Amino acid sequence: MGYLLLLGAIASEVIGTLATRYSAGFTRVVPSVVAVLGVVGAYFLLSQVLKQGMGIGVAYGIWAAAGVTAIAVIGAVFLGDSLTWVQAFGIVLVIGGVLSLELGAQH
Repeated sequence: MGYLLLLGAIASEVIGTLATRYSAGFTRVVPSVVAVLGVVGAYFLLSQVLKQGMGIGVAYGIWAAAGVTAIAVIGAVFLGDSLTWVQAFGIVLVIGGVLSLELGAQH
């Protein structure tokens, strides 16, 4: 159940981040409200993951890495943002670091 809640926290954060892009500096009401609700929802769900006993380093690491990866890929594929090979390699390193946290927590 913890990983399902964590997936919800990641999705909520990604939605909030995408809405921030369309909020025009928080001058457009609907995207601004979605952005705030997305971030608040993400933190609420993350708090529930922690309540269930997942370590904060593992939970936050997975949440942050998955969110950064998702936003970078969505930005590059759908929004015309650049994603260089160096940036892609950085994402791979972040994911590797999170995997190390997860595998280390299992011992």
